[in-house]
Amino acid sequence: MKRLVKLILIVSLLPVGYTACGQSTIKLGHINSQDLFMAMPESDSAQKKLEAIAKQFEETLEQLQVEFNKKYDEFTKLTKDPAVGELILRTKEEELGTLQQRIQSFQQEAQNEISRKRTELFKPVQDKALKAVNDVARENGFTYIFDMAVGTVVFAADNTIDILPLVKKKLGLE
Repeated sequence: MKRLVKLILIVSLLPVGYTACGQSTIKLGHINSQDLFMAMPESDSAQKKLEAIAKQFEETLEQLQVEFNKKYDEFTKLTKDPAVGELILRTKEEELGTLQQRIQSFQQEAQNEISRKRTELFKPVQDKALKAVNDVARENGFTYIFDMAVGTVVFAADNTIDILPLVKKKLGLE
């Protein structure tokens, strides 16, 4: 709440401070970066590559899970057989524990790899979008551009300018 009050005070005092110093008024604009990313064909391509990578991990995980289930069923059958010794049961139980640890380790490593690939695949898209936003802001004399997708802007007046159409035009979209 204190942050909100500070932001409102700063924004309300900015035009006074600038005009008092003899500088021009502030020109504000906003954009929804998520809408921009969704409109970029590179984003769709990166998403498809990421989904293909994730599918490979899912298939491997399914194979590991099938192997675990098979071994678990075998273990369950062995526990019902009175002729099976304690050593065999303990060995099979340890195998199950080791396999379960492998599965958990694989899941964690797969999540990390997907996260790393997401960053790698989407960085060029983000860089291109950011460059276009910066170019449009400079070309049109904006002082600040707020990203509405981030959620840090609590209010956008009707007189602020949505630069999404300008950025799309700059990127040759639409």
